[in-house]
This record gives sequence, C-alpha cells and structure tokens, in this order.
Amino acid sequence: MDGELGDAAAAREQYAALVPVRERVQGREHPDTLTARANLAYWTGRVGDAVGARELCAALLPVRARVLGAGHPATVTTREQLAHWTARARP
Repeated sequence: MDGELGDAAAAREQYAALVPVRERVQGREHPDTLTARANLAYWTGRVGDAVGARELCAALLPVRARVLGAGHPATVTTREQLAHWTARARP
C-alpha cells in the first residue's frame, strides 16, 4: 500500500484544517465530523506519527460509540485502528 500513497503529509494537513470547520458548521458529534476525525487519525499514522494516531483514535472511540453505537461499523473500525496504531506506537 505504501507505493500507492501520494502526499500523505498534505492529506494530513488538509484533514487537520477540515476538522475544525466541520465541528463549527456541523457540530462536534455529527457523523461527517467524526469521519473527518477518523481520517485525520489515519493520515497522522501514515506520516509516521503512530503515537499521535493512537491518541486521536482513543479520543474518537468513545464519541463514536456513544453517537453511533458500539456495534456500528465506523465504531468497530475506530477500535481496530486504535489497536493498529497502538501496536505501532513507540513509548
């Protein structure tokens, strides 16, 4: 998959800029805002910041569970991503 990546850092920067806009326009708990936060976490990890990605997933998981439900596919994906980035995070 690494060979398929374009500019991961630019993607991360764009999601970092998008999240506060979504929060302001749609609200902090709107599903689209939560998706933007999940994408920010993903691209944070892809640029090599596994600790940052883990922290973003850890903050997102309880919100997704409350808003969407523990068994919702997006919540389960966030749980999976939290495990993924936890495994790659260096203390």
